[in-house]
Amino acid sequence: MTRQVSIVEVGPRDGLQSEPEILPTESKVRFIEKAIDAGIRRLEVASFVHPKLVPQMADAEALIGKLPQREDVSYIGLIMNQRGLDRALTTRIHEIGMVVVASDTYNRKNQGCSTDESVAAWRKISAQAQAAGLRANVMVSSAFGCPYEGEVKVERVVELAKQVVEAGPAELGIADSIGVGVPEQVADLLGRVKEVIGDIPLRCHFHNTRNTGLANAQAALTAGARYLDASIGGIGGCPFAPAATGNIPTDDLLYMLDRSGVETGVSLQKIIDVSHWLEQQLGRGVPALLPKAGGFPTGMVA
Repeated sequence: MTRQVSIVEVGPRDGLQSEPEILPTESKVRFIEKAIDAGIRRLEVASFVHPKLVPQMADAEALIGKLPQREDVSYIGLIMNQRGLDRALTTRIHEIGMVVVASDTYNRKNQGCSTDESVAAWRKISAQAQAAGLRANVMVSSAFGCPYEGEVKVERVVELAKQVVEAGPAELGIADSIGVGVPEQVADLLGRVKEVIGDIPLRCHFHNTRNTGLANAQAALTAGARYLDASIGGIGGCPFAPAATGNIPTDDLLYMLDRSGVETGVSLQKIIDVSHWLEQQLGRGVPALLPKAGGFPTGMVA
């Protein structure tokens, strides 16, 4: 199993995009600053999508303009198409991440076009982004199941992986966008994908919708994933898929990794503190368990 992994914090984007509250830009900046102070070094901070579809992300450009610029921190912006890239290029974003959905139906609902059309768009977008000096990443989402079409065949995901890596991404993401995967599937799929992508690093994005997210993260580590997405407090989901709640909480993931001897460079206690702060901003509790239970108890007498 990998003894070191980088956590990609997606709370500011995938977390907030599905929450009913729309945080002020200044609160989002503070959220990101707190995550950085805890040790997070890569963050998905915004998505360049139509504000009518995802109003929580309407301030993408303004937000990025206010973020601290540090050489050791990289900000990721999610895009769906050429228009998204055009917007991203007007900002100080460091990386762009594009999504290609493994099922046509979900891709059309999420991006308004077929999966093949998204693959073709990604090839052009990757070249343009890299020419502009940005790190370009791509993620195959709904890799373990689609809310509209049901099961997604492993062969389908492997073929899509082959197609998208031809455009030279810095990393390939595999996402369980609706939280239906189980560890055995994760191990099998990642093993098959690694056979066709060579040395390109793997990044995994799991949802805890059916309480398998952390187990899937463990399976991904064992299979050699280099990056794991997580959301502080476990907030968020996908607004374009029914009942797709629950990113895996950064807090709970960190506890598992810390106790397993896997290095992340992130402070669990500081992340728990950010979750408590986030609860105040949202006006309610967050799904993560560590803010409720705390870390490993010390000084207790049986």
